[in-house]
Amino acid sequence: MNYEERDPYGMYKISSPDGNAGPDQRHGPGPHLMGADTLLGNDVYNKSDDDLGDIKEIMLDMHSGRVSYAVLSYGGFMGMGEKLFAVPWEALTLDTENKRFTLDVEKARLESAPGFDRDHWPDMADAGWEKSIHAWYGTQPYSPSPRL
Repeated sequence: MNYEERDPYGMYKISSPDGNAGPDQRHGPGPHLMGADTLLGNDVYNKSDDDLGDIKEIMLDMHSGRVSYAVLSYGGFMGMGEKLFAVPWEALTLDTENKRFTLDVEKARLESAPGFDRDHWPDMADAGWEKSIHAWYGTQPYSPSPRL
């Protein structure tokens, strides 16, 4: 399923069936400002067009208000045997043409990525864990400016 199909408010429609124009997509919503709920379940592919899974959850940093990770589900069937990955948000690119995300990781490399199962989530507040995940995906952790 993609974000247009999960859009209960019609915020991503360019035009409605009656011919009336929808939102101006240059100014949002979409693709620069999007509803988190509409992104859940979106497919993730790599640049070789391999299906890497789908977005199960979006993790927010409650201090900064920024998106930290997308939880990617790979493998398994109906939730059984799936492996979850915390993918830094900066590692994902929204592909508006195909209505999905792109992650620049080969499928075999993703299979060996640090992951977890639904009953054993990592301590995402641990600085060492955060550093290792960003190193694996080649991204930099977000450094918030000090609060005044």
